[in-house]
Amino acid sequence: MIFDLLLSLPVILLAAVVIFGFKAFVIVPQQQAYIVERLGRFHKTLTPGLSILIPFIDRVAYKHTLKEIPLDVPSQVCITRDNTQLTVDGIIYFQVTDPKLASYGSSNYIMAITQLAQTTLRSVIGRMELDKTFEERDEINSIVVAALDEAAISWGVKVLRYEIKDLVPPQEILRAMQAQITAEREKRARIAESEGRKIEQINLASGQREAQIQQSEGEAQAAINASNGDKIARINQAQGEAEALRLVAEANADAISRIAQALQTPGGNEAVNLKVAEQYVEAFGKLAKESNTLIMPANIADIGSLVSAGLKIVERQKSAQP
Repeated sequence: MIFDLLLSLPVILLAAVVIFGFKAFVIVPQQQAYIVERLGRFHKTLTPGLSILIPFIDRVAYKHTLKEIPLDVPSQVCITRDNTQLTVDGIIYFQVTDPKLASYGSSNYIMAITQLAQTTLRSVIGRMELDKTFEERDEINSIVVAALDEAAISWGVKVLRYEIKDLVPPQEILRAMQAQITAEREKRARIAESEGRKIEQINLASGQREAQIQQSEGEAQAAINASNGDKIARINQAQGEAEALRLVAEANADAISRIAQALQTPGGNEAVNLKVAEQYVEAFGKLAKESNTLIMPANIADIGSLVSAGLKIVERQKSAQP
């Protein structure tokens, strides 16, 4: 009997060593913290890595993750300032910053954060009207985070942010809001349409006025051009007539000069008399053709002398030729 007991003693010792080994060595994962109690009292906080404990004296009482934790806050019905029921659903993001306070500061810090978030949210929503709750989501989130963070300091928890996932008013309110939105959009559409017609009429009136101005300016310019053209034409006509008179006068002056020169040459006087006699006879011939009545001048006898003088000049010219 004793012999059998001695034989089983190594096995018992080996089992004790294995058990003590498992109890003595603790591996803490990354981003986690373990709270160790020694004989029922807080002893230390184990950081990530390998740690050695005294079996049956030290024990791991709490395990905390140091990662950011999303916590879904159950939806609840809140009453707004204008006595409208509003179902609010949100989510909290928090992180354990002090594992010791998280272990001993509250029996259940997750439940404490959840309840405080709900009560704070009801208080904030109760101070706002329904329309403001949809517009001031950022303000609501900030107020809830500030209230939670202040209270969670003693729990070893840091509240990072709070986000409202959904705001659901009653169906009657939803239908009324939809009708209001539809009416507002129709109002804006009518205003935009009327503004468009107004701008169109203004543009048409401006275009018509501009066309009339352009037309009147064109007519005025045309009248000015026509007047200038008539003026230039009259000036050119007057200049032409003046030039014609000048040329006639120059021709007459040249003819008179030539006649004067011819009178100074030998036989010039007789030639002039001959020319005058020819024109005289020609004029009487035309007068006899145009009228049945012929009025003879008193000195008609001088015609013969003129003719005879002309014949003498012709004969003198013939005799002068070789």
